[in-house]
Amino acid sequence: MKLRAARWVGAFLVVALLGFVSGLYVDQAFSGSPYLPYFAHHSVGRVDTTELQQAIQVIQANYVDRNLDATKLAHGTVQGLVASLNDPFSTYYDPAQYKRLQDSLQGQYSGVGIYLTFSAGYPVIAGTVPDSPAAKAGLQAGDQIVMVGDKDMKGATADLATSVIQGPNGTKVTLTISRAGTTMTFTITRAEIHVASVRSAVIGNQVLYLRIYQFGASTSKEFADALSGGLRGAKGVVLDLRGDPGGYISAADDVISEFVTSGETFELRDRDGNVERHDATGQHLASSVPLVVLVDANSASASEIVAGSLQVHKRAKLVGATTYGKGSVQLDFQLNDGSDLHLTIKRWYLPNGVTIDHKGLTPDIAAALASPDDMFDVANLPAGYAKDAQLNAALKALAAG
Repeated sequence: MKLRAARWVGAFLVVALLGFVSGLYVDQAFSGSPYLPYFAHHSVGRVDTTELQQAIQVIQANYVDRNLDATKLAHGTVQGLVASLNDPFSTYYDPAQYKRLQDSLQGQYSGVGIYLTFSAGYPVIAGTVPDSPAAKAGLQAGDQIVMVGDKDMKGATADLATSVIQGPNGTKVTLTISRAGTTMTFTITRAEIHVASVRSAVIGNQVLYLRIYQFGASTSKEFADALSGGLRGAKGVVLDLRGDPGGYISAADDVISEFVTSGETFELRDRDGNVERHDATGQHLASSVPLVVLVDANSASASEIVAGSLQVHKRAKLVGATTYGKGSVQLDFQLNDGSDLHLTIKRWYLPNGVTIDHKGLTPDIAAALASPDDMFDVANLPAGYAKDAQLNAALKALAAG
């Protein structure tokens, strides 16, 4: 998840190491190699950079191709540093990747227009944005994305998928899809995508259905507007967080506060043990309406904060499947060239002091979808939700009181 930069004064770092690095990896020592210059020991904090400087010198002085791309070498250096943390949620984005990710959180980006779910296997398309290049090309819910270009996508994270599928408007991207055992290839021209982070509809017996796709910059306002416009006459609310990979925790805070009038929503703890408690604030537009929250294995991070907090407050029952289990918080540190260190800086805990990291949230009512394409698409109301076993279980739970 990402914290709003405005909340963290001094969030931007100047990394001194970037002033002289231009490469990290050396395959092996060359037998009988020429003189290697001696470097006195240098360090940044507790990190000894002597070998790094020596490796840079070796590459620049001896690599067979003199036309080295210094920018790629510099980016590769930082990628290697971050990868050594063995933290799947800390990563490095080059300037173009970082811009695309920020645009996505603003609800606009250049891409193909698909919603994805993630697991240890291949990303699965949960739906397409109406009138998007993906929808026009014939991509469908349930399609597995096996490759993007020549990059294998097995085990890909949401951030990785975003960085490789999105790209400049008008450029092409090739997706290799597995559908019902058949492999297909789609070459799609990217376009500007404008997508709401919240969609809503009144379904069933006057139930307000609210879907949050991600917790972006506009989610708090979109969610409050959807509540204000749909609550009148509603006998209950279904909050659908399935496939929601997270986003800004400030937006998660605002969503919880619409349903909870007081008390802690969640807390953050840093590496020194400092605790930052968050409490319910705002107008509490839906503090008394019956509520059920839908979750699945791809509900992660900020969506788990919302679902878990509402469960702990006994404000809502969770229906669906055990969630992803991401209990850490990342902050973006923009570097001098516009690239970004997306770094884990804190862990979050539920109001009862429990972490869901690597465990996930257990639903109160377990329910499974027979197929990913059975999930209700609120952007396609005529298709209905008869096949969505999880949504129907949520509606049944609301009716039972």
